[in-house]
Amino acid sequence: MTTTPFSVGTFADGDAPPFPGIVVDGRVHDTRAVLPAAASTAALLTDWDAALTALQSFADAPAGAGIPVGDVRVLAPVQPPGQLFAAGANYREHVIQITVAHRIGAAGASEAELRQQAERELDERAAHGEPFVWTGVSTSISGPYDDVILPDVGEDFDWELELGVVIGKVTRNVSAEEALDSVAGYTICNDISTRSLIGRPDVPMMGADWLRAKNQPTFFPTGPYLVPARFVPDPLNLDITLRLNGETMQKGSTGDMIFTPAALISYLSCHVILHPGDMIITGSPAGNGSHYGRFLQPGDVMDCEITGLGTQRNHCRTTEH
Repeated sequence: MTTTPFSVGTFADGDAPPFPGIVVDGRVHDTRAVLPAAASTAALLTDWDAALTALQSFADAPAGAGIPVGDVRVLAPVQPPGQLFAAGANYREHVIQITVAHRIGAAGASEAELRQQAERELDERAAHGEPFVWTGVSTSISGPYDDVILPDVGEDFDWELELGVVIGKVTRNVSAEEALDSVAGYTICNDISTRSLIGRPDVPMMGADWLRAKNQPTFFPTGPYLVPARFVPDPLNLDITLRLNGETMQKGSTGDMIFTPAALISYLSCHVILHPGDMIITGSPAGNGSHYGRFLQPGDVMDCEITGLGTQRNHCRTTEH
């Protein structure tokens, strides 16, 4: 039996309140016609197995014409959003690039020697180490076509396009082998960072300050959709592409991850309880602005895509306009 692909998201039609929708063949249908008790995508995720069955049946034989997706506003797919967890330094080539660019290693080492050193350390970390994960705030999540607002605080605003993993069941202490059973689906998230605010010279012993560097409003454009995991056969075989004003800046593959989505879920579940609607962003491939020495400016346009998950387009502006 053939199953019809579909996506889930949150949409707004004119001045009406946002509604949870299913997207089939480019048209949006209100999921409340099928699951009236679930008034939001977050509610759909609380019993995802049952919701998935009902939504699949609808997608296979949709009732009504729906609305062209271009005629509605597309919000971040999970509303209200859950907890946000972010993996850092999780793409092999990205970490190597940073190591060489910032000359992190033996004094006087050549670029080739620094690269070899980074490769050895990454092999060791992948084999015996643990992921590095920090927490974000859900109020920083914005829609896939919303403007990114560059604040008056800090400078050197950077992009980091990432695969988002959305949890579909309460998860605690799972193995990596079991972890993907907890995934409802996948989405796109651009983790915008204020590089100048990461360090804290006043309290250097405390390390990086991820709160102030990454959690300004609109700093996590997310979506357009939640694509159910059944339609993403291999999350480690997806192309990630970010273009700035039409020029390709990031072009990588999720296969370059050091710790896989399953490993990240397993690690997190040993330290926190994951809930339906929580999102884990899994790190960024090489090609950030800090590599090019070129950061986001008012008027810039970012076009982002991940294989099978749709596209984002975000204009950058200041708070003054």
